[in-house]
Amino acid sequence: MEWTSADIQHKQFRTRWKGLDPQEVQRFLDEIAQEIQRLLGENSGLKKDVQRLEKELQEYKDREKTIRNVLMNAHKTAEQMKANAEKEAKVLIAEAELKAERILQDAHQRLGQLHEDIAELRRQRVLLETKLRSTVETYARLLDMEKEEEKDDELGSKVKVLNR
Repeated sequence: MEWTSADIQHKQFRTRWKGLDPQEVQRFLDEIAQEIQRLLGENSGLKKDVQRLEKELQEYKDREKTIRNVLMNAHKTAEQMKANAEKEAKVLIAEAELKAERILQDAHQRLGQLHEDIAELRRQRVLLETKLRSTVETYARLLDMEKEEEKDDELGSKVKVLNR
């Protein structure tokens, strides 16, 4: 049974011969009623505090849940950004490797073309040298022939002079 201060104050005791002192019992009951009244008030205040604290605790739990969700989303976003960055880096590396391969292939083709051009120029130089030698030799023969003719002409003139 739950006692209230009013229950205690209105409690009646039977009296007996040589029983309890009614005034002392009444004083005791008044003191107990006051103490119970104080404890009930304190209990009521504590219950209000507990309700307020439970409400605050629930708010904190809700905030914690929200923060955890935000952190989880932030973590997922960071992971996605990291994965995207890695993919983009791989794409950039692949593109750079492809471009480098093309540059290298172009350089090899250019080198091959330059070797062909050098070989062609050497062939042309040999051909030019051959033609130039041939031309020089032709002119040298012509000069030689002219000298011969001059000698023949001189001999012919000497012979004519002698024949006269």
